Amino acid sequence: MNVKAQWGGAQFYVEALFPDAKVAHEDMPEMARRFLQQAYETLHAPDAAAVMAGSAVDAMLKQKGYEKGSLYERIDKALADNVLTQGMADWAHEVRLGSNRPRHANIDRPHTTGDEAKQSVEFAEALGNFLFVLTAKIDRGIKAAKAAET
Repeated sequence: MNVKAQWGGAQFYVEALFPDAKVAHEDMPEMARRFLQQAYETLHAPDAAAVMAGSAVDAMLKQKGYEKGSLYERIDKALADNVLTQGMADWAHEVRLGSNRPRHANIDRPHTTGDEAKQSVEFAEALGNFLFVLTAKIDRGIKAAKAAET
């Protein structure tokens, strides 16, 4: 990340960051959006980012009504209900496992790599876009089209 700043006599004042810092989309439910935002903000600490990405996925499924049972069971139920595709469910399980390692201090492999954390965060973002952002955009587009007809 690059920074544009000016010296203000006693300190630097940040004018801009390049590229812009990522912000979780406002069309995502609040709980999932907060976890995803924290995942973006902790990518420098891969274990933390992986846990936050897993929590974002968990929150998204809960928002869709999958509240009972373990996250493992809820992912499989969302797959059975065709809310998730097979590939999405497989990736969700990988994110779940990746977030469990640091959360439960796995003896053999407790830490998440930077690449693993990045992939987990990217999946959480993609899942949120699929489940909530795209749906909201479609709903707004349909509403706008109907309004244009009248």
